[in-house]
Amino acid sequence: MLTLATDLDALARFGRALVDPLRCRLLLALREAPAYPSDLADMLGASRTRLSNHLACLRDCGLVVAVPEGRRVRYELADPRLGHALDDLRNAVVAVAADRTCVDADDKGCC
Repeated sequence: MLTLATDLDALARFGRALVDPLRCRLLLALREAPAYPSDLADMLGASRTRLSNHLACLRDCGLVVAVPEGRRVRYELADPRLGHALDDLRNAVVAVAADRTCVDADDKGCC
């Protein structure tokens, strides 16, 4: 059970990162391998300005880090366990969505 403010804060930061589809795509891309912002922008079809703003958000949430490499900056997940957490979360959501044990899900718009 979550009782500490730090636990709640950590989950809130993770939730904030996942609320935007582009940030989700960024995290999934960085789960595969570290990358440079220009490469991420091209890969995800986003402007560099927009991507930069989302990378700043993910940095502020403590989920990614910027690693200077000469005149360039490479981004990567702050901790490899975040990649595992993303996989676990995705697998759990897919499993729950496939379960559909709630017979009222379609009528109530839940589950």
